[in-house]
Amino acid sequence: MRKSALSVSATLTEVAKMLKPGITTLSIDRMAEAFIRDNGGVPSFLNYHGFPFSLCISVNEVVVHGFPSDYVLKDGDIISVDCGVYKNGYHGDSAYTFAIGDVKPEVLQLLKVTKESVYRGVEQAREHNRIGDISYAVEHFTSVEHPYGVVRELVGHGVGKKLHEDPQVPNFGRRGDGKKMKEGMVIAIEPMINMGTRDVHTLKDGWTVVTADGKPSAHFEHTTAVRRSKGEPLSSFAIIEAAETANNELNSSYYNVAAAVEA
Repeated sequence: MRKSALSVSATLTEVAKMLKPGITTLSIDRMAEAFIRDNGGVPSFLNYHGFPFSLCISVNEVVVHGFPSDYVLKDGDIISVDCGVYKNGYHGDSAYTFAIGDVKPEVLQLLKVTKESVYRGVEQAREHNRIGDISYAVEHFTSVEHPYGVVRELVGHGVGKKLHEDPQVPNFGRRGDGKKMKEGMVIAIEPMINMGTRDVHTLKDGWTVVTADGKPSAHFEHTTAVRRSKGEPLSSFAIIEAAETANNELNSSYYNVAAAVEA
């Protein structure tokens, strides 16, 4: 399962390398499918309950399950990329929200807090704790320590031979509630956090979930193994972050040179 999860991380790293204003979200999906297959995997999402793409790509106010399309990324967008890979009989599942160009500081703060909330949940994924301990940790950090809306209609889940397994892992709840965890369980912890209201609705395509107030939403996810002392992410953000930083520096240098030439 670690191999499957790291295949997802590798795919998201390739996404990080190509992101910039001016590219379409459909081009990202096509690259990702080719990369997954070239490395011995199968896209978990493609044709899953009829979903027609390899990635869920959700821009700005889209919370999750966005369709890749001819939409052209713009400076200031945020883009959540959710990916699954089936390999060696098991699924890996992870998501990461990227900032495109010059993003408003308050939106960057939303991304920072949402990413940190994943790790608050991972810390509680230990033997003899209950699912509610994860739920409470995410909700308290994002909606009590910070002023954000926690989506309730969508939750994390078990992951393994099937993409979605029991137990459900909500991002809200009470400590001590829910299923007791055992070492070796694997779950996907995936906070979906809105800048404004927690309320969402689904578009006519039956998949795309958007914030009710049109404000941005962030989504991060780790495939996580339950351990004795704390959870262990099987996917990795570190390689994605390194590629993201390098790509931002490259794009910044390009635009600085272009501006100088125009001047």
